[in-house]
Amino acid sequence: MEMTRRGFLKASGAALATSMAFGLTSQSTTFALASEQDWKLVNTEEYTNICCYCSGGCGSICSVRDGELINLEGDTDHPINQGGLCAKGASMFQLRNVVDDQTGEVIHNPNRITTPKVRRPGASEWEDISWDDAIEEIARKAKDTRDQNFIETEDGLTVNRCTGMASLGGSQQNSEEEYLILKMMRSLGIVAIDNQARV
Repeated sequence: MEMTRRGFLKASGAALATSMAFGLTSQSTTFALASEQDWKLVNTEEYTNICCYCSGGCGSICSVRDGELINLEGDTDHPINQGGLCAKGASMFQLRNVVDDQTGEVIHNPNRITTPKVRRPGASEWEDISWDDAIEEIARKAKDTRDQNFIETEDGLTVNRCTGMASLGGSQQNSEEEYLILKMMRSLGIVAIDNQARV
């Protein structure tokens, strides 16, 4: 049997139309069955976020229902990771929630630290302190260290520097935030300033 080009195109078009019609009817049946089941992300609000682990700044989507984190996945619209997450980024969900070994249910992570802690000199245990106390202690220690190590003049020249502290900035701040951090560190007289993004 000889087939012309026109006959071949007609037969191919008919086969394509038949397979598409069959595919659409089977998909509609699948969707109809799936819509009857409870989906994990029903009635959730989605918030975009940035991964907290490295300098990559990958985007993630946090799905929240009634104030509870339900799901965390990569953001397909984010220009850096385009929906993918590394092993650490994919485990961000476990910062807040974990799966209970016995029941298989999602519970709050019992090992998550939600308050400031301090270990006093000579102590072996960490103790809880309030946020106000933590900020006050950090400010006091920074001021004491600056006062003890501040050099105003050296060889008759005004230097106004503090060699007892250093600053290591993060990598996910934007230029404006880094500028403000630099200004603050320079106002304390700190000269040892670096940034994790450079590393």
